[in-house]
Amino acid sequence: MEDHLGLAEAASYGDVVPVLVLDPVRSARLRASPRRAAYYCAAVEALDAAIRARGGRLIVRRGATAATLRSLARGIGAETVAWTVRYDAKEIRADRDVQAALEESGIRVLSVHDAPVVPPEDLALAHRSGDGWRAFVPYFERWRTLIPVDGAAPVQFSRAEVSSEALPVPAEFGAREGVAGTVSPAAAAEKLAAFLNGPILGYGIARNVPDAGATSELSAEFSFGLCSARSAVRGACARATDPFLLIEETTAVRLWLRALAQRDFFLQLGWYNDALDEAPLQEKMRRFAFARTHPQLDAWRSGTTGFPLVDAGIRELRETGRMHPRVRAIVASFLCFDLGVDWRVGRDEWDSLLIEDDPALATGNWQWVAGVGADLAAYPRIYNPVKQAHRFDPAAGYVRRWIPELAGLPDATIFERGAHGPQLSLPLFGARRYPAPILDHEEAARAFLARYRSEVAV
Repeated sequence: MEDHLGLAEAASYGDVVPVLVLDPVRSARLRASPRRAAYYCAAVEALDAAIRARGGRLIVRRGATAATLRSLARGIGAETVAWTVRYDAKEIRADRDVQAALEESGIRVLSVHDAPVVPPEDLALAHRSGDGWRAFVPYFERWRTLIPVDGAAPVQFSRAEVSSEALPVPAEFGAREGVAGTVSPAAAAEKLAAFLNGPILGYGIARNVPDAGATSELSAEFSFGLCSARSAVRGACARATDPFLLIEETTAVRLWLRALAQRDFFLQLGWYNDALDEAPLQEKMRRFAFARTHPQLDAWRSGTTGFPLVDAGIRELRETGRMHPRVRAIVASFLCFDLGVDWRVGRDEWDSLLIEDDPALATGNWQWVAGVGADLAAYPRIYNPVKQAHRFDPAAGYVRRWIPELAGLPDATIFERGAHGPQLSLPLFGARRYPAPILDHEEAARAFLARYRSEVAV
């Protein structure tokens, strides 16, 4: 609320009447993910409370977006409708249809970039083609020079009496429980401040080592507008100027800024490539056929592949709605390259489990890992799940947290289960025995690369 560009732009045209439209597409999406639905409802409740504290209230409507907004605008005499831009291809097309319908009715439409730190158009002006960036490194160099210094001005809301439907509740979308913890802008601000106060200084290690410390875990707060990415970047920039930081601590802060820049990078990819949700960004990969299924796909889904770091990541996701960033890449790589399964299968599977709701970011990240997106490497980056476990979870603290079947095994054997696992685990765990690996990683990786070389011109 303190840094919302959409609200600030709307306020420049007159009194603001805040409206939430729950259309059939949004409602269906929430029903597909009960955990996300619960978080969404808590965020909406917090939004209404914040608006009421500023003299207004959130107006809720259920129905088709264009017809609902047109009727409401005419009813209250509003000449302008404003919203913040979405970046997934389907959402972009839907917003354009709504805009066309409203403008045909004589209503002005403002579509404002609020989610990214730097709007895509601001960066596109510096790009030779004017249509967005496909390489992250030069994008990041330019992004660093355009970070906004000031936040948007606070907004006061209209006190007009407008009827409203009830706020959404989790049961409306099939969610049986609410969300654990407090969901509010104040809680998000406290979480960000706590991270900037200490854990960010260890981010250089924590981003790769899941048992080493906390990452910010602000994805859901950014996704649902509880925290502005611009506020996060300004806070991190201020932290980086602390003269008492060690070199590695300053580096850690800059690495987190780089992660936020990569978030913007994927958003602008979605904005400028409206087929990205279903088609690989790299044209050469559009003729490479990933499989849509695999005999061991359910083992990947359930966290029973026999590769501990892969399974720990899946189990963390199923339990919490989150997964450590390094582990996400390893688990996604296993699906795409060890199983040879299409990245869209993984993206859609996780979409029903993650709390965050950023389809454009999900697509960008999955394409990057699958080697079909903005990553310009000559060959796919295939992660060895055993070597990655030894490197990033050497004491198996993360694995033991999420795979209790392995908690009693010694460090020396916990990741080398192809030779030793079944004999050790059977007498110790009985029916809860942890499975042997479902495949030979080296063999699977060689087979994928052979097919890649034969089918894709590098």
